[in-house]
Amino acid sequence: MSAATPPRTVTEREARQVAEAAREQDWRKPSFAKELFLGRLRLDLIHPHPLPAAEDARRGEEFLAKLRDFCETEIDAAAVERDARIPDEVVDGLKELGALGMKIDPRYGGLGLTQVYYNKALALVGSVSPAIGALLSAHQSIGVPQPLKIFGTQEQKDAFLPRCARTDISAFLLTEPDVGSDPARLATTAVPDGDTYVLDGVKLWTTNGVVADLLVVMARVPKSQGHKGGITAFVVEAASEGITVENRNAFMGLRGLENGVTRFHRVRVPAANRIGAEGAGLKIALTTLNTGRLSLPAMCVGAGKWCLKIAREWSAVREQWGRPVALHEAVGSKISFIAATTFALEAVLDLSSQMADEDRNDIRIEAALAKLYGSEMACLMADELVQIRGGRGFETAESLRARGERAVPAEQMLRDLRINRIFEGSTEIMHLLIAREAVDAHLSVAGDLIDPEKSLQDKARAGMGAGVFYAKWLPRLVAGPGQLPAAYGEFRHEVDLSGHLRYVERHARRLARSTFYAMSRWQGRMETKQGFLGRIVDIGAELFAMSAACVRAELLRRGDDHGREAYQLADAFCHQARIRVDELFDRLWKNTDDLDRKVVKGVLTGTYTWLEEGILDPSDDGPWIADATPGPATRENVRRSIR
Repeated sequence: MSAATPPRTVTEREARQVAEAAREQDWRKPSFAKELFLGRLRLDLIHPHPLPAAEDARRGEEFLAKLRDFCETEIDAAAVERDARIPDEVVDGLKELGALGMKIDPRYGGLGLTQVYYNKALALVGSVSPAIGALLSAHQSIGVPQPLKIFGTQEQKDAFLPRCARTDISAFLLTEPDVGSDPARLATTAVPDGDTYVLDGVKLWTTNGVVADLLVVMARVPKSQGHKGGITAFVVEAASEGITVENRNAFMGLRGLENGVTRFHRVRVPAANRIGAEGAGLKIALTTLNTGRLSLPAMCVGAGKWCLKIAREWSAVREQWGRPVALHEAVGSKISFIAATTFALEAVLDLSSQMADEDRNDIRIEAALAKLYGSEMACLMADELVQIRGGRGFETAESLRARGERAVPAEQMLRDLRINRIFEGSTEIMHLLIAREAVDAHLSVAGDLIDPEKSLQDKARAGMGAGVFYAKWLPRLVAGPGQLPAAYGEFRHEVDLSGHLRYVERHARRLARSTFYAMSRWQGRMETKQGFLGRIVDIGAELFAMSAACVRAELLRRGDDHGREAYQLADAFCHQARIRVDELFDRLWKNTDDLDRKVVKGVLTGTYTWLEEGILDPSDDGPWIADATPGPATRENVRRSIR
């Protein structure tokens, strides 16, 4: 192999420009979460809670019944964990069941399930085997079907969707060894050559990539005569000459995940397989993720339900000091947290999913919040379950079984869930992504005002526009329904939720005021205040979850479906969330952010290396980032096809 080529370098400004160009610039539909960050509780956008059509529900429930039977009779979750592989016969069974085509239109051989029922299916499968849930999710939520559904030509849909619905597994390839959440540095190239493109490069962490038949690949097309260039999306046949899966990666969790390293060496891809225009790849990826991200919180909801079941059953039979551990307050508070949070996560997921199905609202922020909040809270619930189980929570299911006890995989659930805080946008990246959308209204009217590179004339124009906007907007943040004792009275029953919605309304306005103050204070440096922005987003996530929980409780009450109990759970969750919100507001201005930056500088310059003395590092001395120089493969191809 040739000497390693240096990684593609870009300036911070160039990286921002690439990310900004990929964003959806317009808000053509209303957004509950966007309004919330602007200080407006638009309850009319989510209440009464939308519901699926009767026929959609019938077909969805019919499939869930078949899937449940398959999971109970055909999936050995312990074997997947033990062998670190999903058996081929299980994948074949899922294909026969139609599980590969849950979201694909029936005209292409799919089941055509709604987002709501697709998520319910993922929650069900994921509760049995998170690795199988990840396989189905990666295939349908971010693999070939979703981008083709939105951006594909009719010819592409006709060619690929029937395969994806029944026989072919797909994968999404964006990340590279030296490129994570900064796609401006993407190094894989797709060079035009007649009616084909020639792909060269290396992709990392290719979920499903080891067994995939079809790939969505993001590659950079060089700008040339007749070619706009830029990051572009392609559908690629995984068996194409020049594609080598060089490694099947192994992780702390999701041991059955078919995730690998894929090398492209002079791989020819027909121009007809390009999705969208040249340079539209990142926009396609981000748009796909707007609803694709909902699959991850779906499996988090399933995990929460499982944690609740195990916590209930175990804490009722395990006795300490003469009574069940559930009746000890230290344990009981953990069980209450798991129950209330599971209710809220399902409320957030179902509300966001139904809004996605109806397509009346723009849910890009709601979906991102669902992913962020679901991944964080599910990890906390699994961790609390391990604590409730004590030593048995730390012990593997196989070890428990070997010594004659119920094989409860609590520690596996914690390991499997941990990746969700990284998958499809890490928590830190999600904070920045959501924060950018949350301040979009401000930047649209005052962006030039705080941009140091804009001229005085541009700033003057921006100042006039901002003055008009803020003259109307700021007075609305002073008072609102949250200060009226009778507001939201339809949520006042045996358990009163109206006070929680008044709290949400008041604190949405407070959140907007805090954001405005921060922009006035830091202006162009606002984007560097990532600690502050993260807390702003976390507050918005809690307020969204509180709203969703109250609306779901009222839906269940009106439908006479555990309404009384739902109100109790919503009330408990909202009280817990309010404590977190109050703390986050306090930490907006009382924190150690400045001190932390000083310590970080000291760590990076070696000031504190003396603190590392007295240990041995068992790591080897290999490179931190593997060489990804384009060229022919030098390792065995470990790709396998499940047919």
